[in-house]
Amino acid sequence: MCTRPVTRHSRWALGLAAIFGLGVAHAPGGSLAAQEAPPKKLAASLTRVFGAGARVDSLPVDSGLVLRVSRADSLLGFAVVRNVIGKDQPITFLVATDPADHLKDVDVLVYREPYGGEVAYDAWRKQFRGKTTGDPLQVDRDIRSISGATISVNSVTAGVRAALTDLTRWHQEGRIK
Repeated sequence: MCTRPVTRHSRWALGLAAIFGLGVAHAPGGSLAAQEAPPKKLAASLTRVFGAGARVDSLPVDSGLVLRVSRADSLLGFAVVRNVIGKDQPITFLVATDPADHLKDVDVLVYREPYGGEVAYDAWRKQFRGKTTGDPLQVDRDIRSISGATISVNSVTAGVRAALTDLTRWHQEGRIK
């Protein structure tokens, strides 16, 4: 039983736990600033990416949380929720990888800007699927830009590249397994 005080971090983890019906560990003093997303939207995203019936456990890494997703005894992958700044507002998104460190999907969970919301469309997000840290993940190289959404495209792409790098490094170092 956890006797730590309830923080923003633990409220988010507990909300996720309630949705998925599981226990969630949390890091003492961990910051949730880069991981705030509506729990129901996060749960729907994880179900879409990994399928119904997936089990989600949280792993404290550095100052954040990594979500380990499994079904029965089989690891399905990892996910992390991050924020980047668009023109003026944060864009909250999920990056999910498979056990081989290939990018499984990107999902924009909260888009707050009045323009540029096309980065949340599947037609744009699907170009990230299958990418690895060996891919450039650079706008106008292997990632298409969107007219009228240049700042959002560049911000989300840089955020996805950073999240993929972190997830891959942590997995290869054995910090997440």
